[in-house]
Amino acid sequence: MRRATLYSCALLSGFTCLILLAACASDSALSEPRPTVPIVTGHPSEPTINGSTTAPRNNTNTDRLTDPTSPSDPAPQSTQPGLGTQPGQTGQTNPSTQTSQTSPSTQPGQTSPNTQPTHTGQTSPSALADGNIADANIAIAQVLVLDEPIDMTIANDDPMAWIAQRGGQVLRVDLSQGVVVEEILDISTETVARGEQGLLGIAVQDGWLYVNFTDRNGHTRIDAFQREGTGINDTRRTILSQEQPFPNHNGGALAFGPDANLYIGFGDGGSANDPLNSGQDLNSWLGSILRIKPTPTASEPYAIPPDNPYLTAEGAPEIFVSGVRNPWRFTFDKATHDLWIADVGQNLYEEVTVLLAANGGGVGANLGWRLREGLHEFSGAKPPNHVDPVWEYGRDQGCSVTGGYVYRGRAIPELVGSYVFGDYCSSRIWAVQISSGEVEFRDFAVAVPGGELAAFGQDANGELYTLSLSGAVSKIVPQ
Repeated sequence: MRRATLYSCALLSGFTCLILLAACASDSALSEPRPTVPIVTGHPSEPTINGSTTAPRNNTNTDRLTDPTSPSDPAPQSTQPGLGTQPGQTGQTNPSTQTSQTSPSTQPGQTSPNTQPTHTGQTSPSALADGNIADANIAIAQVLVLDEPIDMTIANDDPMAWIAQRGGQVLRVDLSQGVVVEEILDISTETVARGEQGLLGIAVQDGWLYVNFTDRNGHTRIDAFQREGTGINDTRRTILSQEQPFPNHNGGALAFGPDANLYIGFGDGGSANDPLNSGQDLNSWLGSILRIKPTPTASEPYAIPPDNPYLTAEGAPEIFVSGVRNPWRFTFDKATHDLWIADVGQNLYEEVTVLLAANGGGVGANLGWRLREGLHEFSGAKPPNHVDPVWEYGRDQGCSVTGGYVYRGRAIPELVGSYVFGDYCSSRIWAVQISSGEVEFRDFAVAVPGGELAAFGQDANGELYTLSLSGAVSKIVPQ
């Protein structure tokens, strides 16, 4: 991989080459800290699939909030859900592949630092072998234009994609024809699409459509709508709600894991610098990723999986992962079940973290905010159970990370096994791969049409799409 980087530089003018070599220097020249390959740490194995749950919980979290009146006023709002408090530069990045060796230090419980990442999640028999990210080349093909598309999901029994618009609508879309088939939900009278608010995330499971949105008071609600045919009926249930002390950092992601539980992303509550210290407050849902078992037809709206880390320890029992600032999309690898999280930084670093299924999918992991920003100290030392990001980038490359998916399609064999993601501000598409035992990074030197990269989508065949708040829904295709 280093050879490919040097070859790219050799084709450029002398001055430009010097700049790129400084950015993609050899491993010996890289300063610590550096991106690290995750390894098996001896934590419990992958979460039990369809395991039993404990007694149901109530559906509000208003009692977990600290008084929000004392911190400074929130920073000016951005039009991007998840955007950092200060937009940074969006300079061009090196289109070659970068590689970083595993950091020589290990965390408590880890094996040898030279151990390659191990995936123990069940792999589909039809899964393709991982490709070589250095050989992958992609293009972006626009499929259709919607009104602020912000999330996409698929239902196992529906060939159409379900796409959420930030204004409050969910549409069934025929991606092969590039047409909207029908509108199946409209909650536009219950939310306002402004700043980092609106309809932010959707997920489908077991005959229910789940939506994550901010209500007209700016507070988060997770509601379930019962499916009927290709749409929904009038049966609706609020699963949980969370008061938001500030109008930014609402998170918004929803995802069903391989364990059939629902994972919910909450930002730290907003403003700047986490004034409530939500990221390290295990009694607050803010600054966390929750894991629950929805029970929309039961007396209580959800129950707690029995292996959640704070079920019997101090902390909110719904919390699965803590220490996040504003997780703008997290997804599970369809083949390995590893959990990939993109977390928006404060002023300097955007980060991508992978939590291996072999380590319990990250149960009890602490991503470090506000003690850490990326691989760097922000306000203190590493907390217990801390997990470093597998990749970070600075404000010379973008200003707000947008998480994607591990590619498991067939159209681009070289990309199989690589995590594809990007940045809202630069709208460029990148990928990292860890299956070689190194962190391999690729800048594809392409950007989404219209900019404002808000989300990625994955269809039933593992092919990937990009969603732009400016309207474009596009497909990632081989070049």
